[in-house]
Amino acid sequence: MELLKIENLKVNINKKPILNGINLTINAGEIHAMMGPNGSGKSTLASVLSGRTEFEVTEGKVSYLGKNLLEMPAVDRAKEGIFLAFQYPVEISGVTTANFMKTALNEKRKHLGLEPIDAMDFLQMMKEKAALVEIKNDFLHRSVNEGFSGGEKKRNEVFQMAMLEPRLAVLDETDSGLDIDALKIVANGVNRLQSKDNGFLVITHYQRLLDYIVPDFVHVLYQGRIAKSGPKELALELEEKGYDWIKKEVASQM
Repeated sequence: MELLKIENLKVNINKKPILNGINLTINAGEIHAMMGPNGSGKSTLASVLSGRTEFEVTEGKVSYLGKNLLEMPAVDRAKEGIFLAFQYPVEISGVTTANFMKTALNEKRKHLGLEPIDAMDFLQMMKEKAALVEIKNDFLHRSVNEGFSGGEKKRNEVFQMAMLEPRLAVLDETDSGLDIDALKIVANGVNRLQSKDNGFLVITHYQRLLDYIVPDFVHVLYQGRIAKSGPKELALELEEKGYDWIKKEVASQM
């Protein structure tokens, strides 16, 4: 099943072109990795998919489960099953993770025509999902991300993803700032959430994350376009040769 289809997507910010014609299809059951040097447009793509309004789409189409994604407000995208794990998760003072998740989960259930989740069922679900990423119970009753380390914030994001069970998850440099132990915990959580019904777009600078979250496809973003796509071995080639190899290849085609 086709989850996401991007056709010739062009995006500006402050009238400056950032994405210059992205074409990408993600089917259910697939993990796609997006790599590329700084400034290539990786986080811009994640932001556009999640519905951030400061980015101007000047051309192209994006469909999600056959619906026009670009016409959906950000909140509706979340309710429809799109999840963005931020590169820099924000803190929300005065709102506990447990209350935040119960509200978000019930909003999604309401959108789908379901009754609010039973309190005991919610507590059991929260306990099971927290175990996926080794989050301690006391963290769930603290303000969202407040006082959390970088690794704890990233684990909390994967916990949120586990609770909401999205159809399409976009992970924007989830490995940024993680030590190897935290990286393994986060990756293990993602792997256990993967199924034949959902899809992932994993945005990263480094091949090391892809040792633990093995992609079906790797795409290299350069100057706002996908310059090269290939199997998981492409990430190893990038690790060995660096991005200059891609730059030279693109230059030779111009």
